[in-house]
Amino acid sequence: MLVEAVLLVGPVVYAAVWAWLRGGLAAAFPLGSATGAATSGGFPPRPNLSVAVTGGNPPSLMVPVAGPAGLSHCSVLPVAEPGGNPPDVAAPATETADISHAHAPLLSVLIAARDEAAALPHLLAALRHQTLAPALFEVLIADDHSADGTAALVAKAAETMPFALRLLRLPPGTTGKKAALAAAIAQARAPWVACTDADCRPGPGWLQAYADLLQAHQLTSSPAPHFISGPVRLTPGGAWFDGLLGLEFAGLVGVGGACIARGWPTMCNGANLAFRRATFHEVGGYADNAGVASGDDEFLLHKMHQRYPAGIYFLADARAVVDTPAPATLRALLRQRVRWASKYPHYRTQAPRQLALLVLGANLSLALGLLLAFVWPALGPWVAAGWVLKLGADAWLLAPVLRLLRRLRWLAWLLPLQMLYAPYALAVGLAGQRAKGYQWKGRQVR
Repeated sequence: MLVEAVLLVGPVVYAAVWAWLRGGLAAAFPLGSATGAATSGGFPPRPNLSVAVTGGNPPSLMVPVAGPAGLSHCSVLPVAEPGGNPPDVAAPATETADISHAHAPLLSVLIAARDEAAALPHLLAALRHQTLAPALFEVLIADDHSADGTAALVAKAAETMPFALRLLRLPPGTTGKKAALAAAIAQARAPWVACTDADCRPGPGWLQAYADLLQAHQLTSSPAPHFISGPVRLTPGGAWFDGLLGLEFAGLVGVGGACIARGWPTMCNGANLAFRRATFHEVGGYADNAGVASGDDEFLLHKMHQRYPAGIYFLADARAVVDTPAPATLRALLRQRVRWASKYPHYRTQAPRQLALLVLGANLSLALGLLLAFVWPALGPWVAAGWVLKLGADAWLLAPVLRLLRRLRWLAWLLPLQMLYAPYALAVGLAGQRAKGYQWKGRQVR
């Protein structure tokens, strides 16, 4: 009985934690609803401030207001030299719409780009089609020493964009995504910034979903938001394992959102997030982890949660989904995952480590049970019970997330993913801890 009990410990604990997290998703992912709510440990669903138009998106809650005076459509901005202070750019005065109950938040969209001339036209086209009024947001692209004409492409695109588009060039000696984002934040004019990646495709309601959440907060007594994590969906990369990757990635999105809902933030994705610019400076930005190439998203999430535990939100809104391309090859996938795993030793909170150990332990126990069942067939029913517990908990947690992403068909990949996950997770985890550095965008980074 001892062996049988040991084999069930991992799946039972895993299923219990997943049930707890699924409870956190209940408010964020209402069953049967394409558009969810924002959740932060008891934050109420977005109030019904407008009447939906049949067959379309809800009308905008925002009223267009004049943008910052004198804002040109494209300008190359100075960036501080290494070791110096960023240029002094004053934040604009708060702008309000001309209606009695509405506050019109401005958003600065930040994009770090290195050799992204092929991807940026698609992102800029997606931003052109945002339903949020162009006067309510600006786009800043920080060029990290591109050699493929990225800067020239941005300058030309700005001539036809309806929103303000600004280009920043990092000075010699300043490199990396964090440096690019920090430079853009120093130049941003809005109180809130939204981040995505150059190869991503946000839907037309992306910024409107964030604006609606900020507006809804002003009409409630809920805690003030400081960091908002948004949903990300993988698009096919042409590899045989696209379905497996899509399901795994959806799991990361769902667990990250559920952990936020339970007040236990673990993960988010830099392809879709927003935060209060003043809070970024208040927690020291990226200064204490500038030497780690990865983690511009999760380190900031953890620091803001430590300062404002009730101010972290997950935006479970179908309009807010951002598409990001899946790795096209197995080698690219492993490099990406090792890069992600390399930041784990630098976490200063226990929640991400505890979650990683729970997931790894449960998956290893299933794999071990399968091997033992071949040697001792009497263990078969116990092993089967563990598999049913684990897969059932996964399916229960994933279902509302996949509905939000409109990819419920990915559940068909659950069993194949489980068969492969234990060796995959163990190999990636060990490689991430031992990695001394990796190639990224033509550079060797740590």
